[in-house]
Amino acid sequence: MSLANSIKANPFLKKVAHWLLIPTNDFRPRLWIRLLVNPFKHKKGKGTIVRYSSRMDVFPFNPFSLGDYSVVEDFATINNGVGAVHIGKKSIVGLGCTVIGPVIIGDHVMLAQNIVVSGLNHGYELIDVPPSEQKTVTNQILINDKVWIGANCVITAGVTIGEHAIVGAGSVVTKDIPPYTVSVGNPARVVKKYNFDSAVWEKI
Repeated sequence: MSLANSIKANPFLKKVAHWLLIPTNDFRPRLWIRLLVNPFKHKKGKGTIVRYSSRMDVFPFNPFSLGDYSVVEDFATINNGVGAVHIGKKSIVGLGCTVIGPVIIGDHVMLAQNIVVSGLNHGYELIDVPPSEQKTVTNQILINDKVWIGANCVITAGVTIGEHAIVGAGSVVTKDIPPYTVSVGNPARVVKKYNFDSAVWEKI
């Protein structure tokens, strides 16, 4: 049994390891993890930009990668605490966005401002236990290449957004979005689709 599996199997060791990684009653890695572990554990491509005031809550026990020439803008938060986060090449995570894994973001993706992309949910079924203390439930989000998501959108757990799809500002995406479409609203629905025969974006 590997060291990691031995720690996971032992509640006491797991608690100690958790404390070493994360301060009590906090949700971000300790400074020594951010400075001494993450740079060697996680992959950042050439030409990447992570703004100083962004919050990179990435932990060594789940994968994180940032592709070549991608940008994480000011006041954005990236968190892989409950699932891997992979961001492709030449993609941008805009001002004030929140990305919580498990999430895969493709190449040439634009996330505008104040978008929430979260593969995490909390259980709520037990009425004598606060939702914050119930089990976490994750379901991976997949945002394919060349997607543009407008400001103030919410992308919910388990959703797949197809290649070159456009999501209008303020939309709440609760179901899969097909490729080469424009979707708007709460919940988001397709209003245009690209016709490859006529080379026109047609209203639905």
